[in-house]
Amino acid sequence: METLLDWSLLSATLWKVAPLLLAALAGAMCARVGIFNVALEGMMLTGAFTAILGNYWFDNVLLGVVFACLCVGALSLLFGYLVIGLQANAIVVGTAINFLATGLTAFSLFAIFGVKGQFRDSAMSGLPKWNIPLVQDIPVVGELLSGHTPLVYLAFLLVVALQFFLFRTVMGFRLLAVGENPVAAKSLGLPVRRYQYGAIVFSGILCGLAGAQLSLGQVTLFTENMTAGRGFIALVATMLGQSNPIGVMGASLLFGFLDTLSTRLQSFSVPTHFTMMFPYAMTIIVMLFFKDKSYLRQSGRLDSK
Repeated sequence: METLLDWSLLSATLWKVAPLLLAALAGAMCARVGIFNVALEGMMLTGAFTAILGNYWFDNVLLGVVFACLCVGALSLLFGYLVIGLQANAIVVGTAINFLATGLTAFSLFAIFGVKGQFRDSAMSGLPKWNIPLVQDIPVVGELLSGHTPLVYLAFLLVVALQFFLFRTVMGFRLLAVGENPVAAKSLGLPVRRYQYGAIVFSGILCGLAGAQLSLGQVTLFTENMTAGRGFIALVATMLGQSNPIGVMGASLLFGFLDTLSTRLQSFSVPTHFTMMFPYAMTIIVMLFFKDKSYLRQSGRLDSK
């Protein structure tokens, strides 16, 4: 009989947390340059659809992932142009992109594949699962760390890489300076807008990877609105982690564990609608008890009272 808490639950948590972590890191990169990116949900959804589309067109899962990154990167450029170039409100623009992605993916699903609601191709292959030599044979550790898709490993490697980049390199410190005080950074000769555009495009690529993991790593299909609020949970993970990659990873693991636990509880005759609310209920609780709003103040959306 399946137990509620075991090592397979933690392994499934790593599998489920990858798209959430990638999107949260995308939000953290934008926050570091003073941009509050509410469009994570729409960018993830676009990445999920274009990954399936690219895989379908090119019959290659790697090209599908690259195609998703390029498409979401282009969408992030639109977000950057409106927010940076035209000085539009980032929250309004982000909300508009979320609605645009929801409608455009549903329309494209019917226009390209001729179906509504869901597209699945039984001949389409998803992301491969990597079994790590030597590690896979170790009890418990092998079950926990081996057998995941490349994007799962990439998500956690990016945490280490971004932590080092932001706090141990000159370019990272310049990004932090741009987000902390863009006027002062500009007076020192730093190309503020260039750094902001770079961070936004990089965040778009991360969201493309997050969407690809969702539609090609966890399953091999696309369903309308399949992100189901994960982009907003990623935004909360960014805030909870104070835009620090390691803190963001910890918050993402918390939400990913709750999501996995909610799925496990369904096999114990717990009502589905009750278990599905776990991650979102935790999101609300975090928002209620999250007192340090420096993330929002950094984006210029709250008064520093």
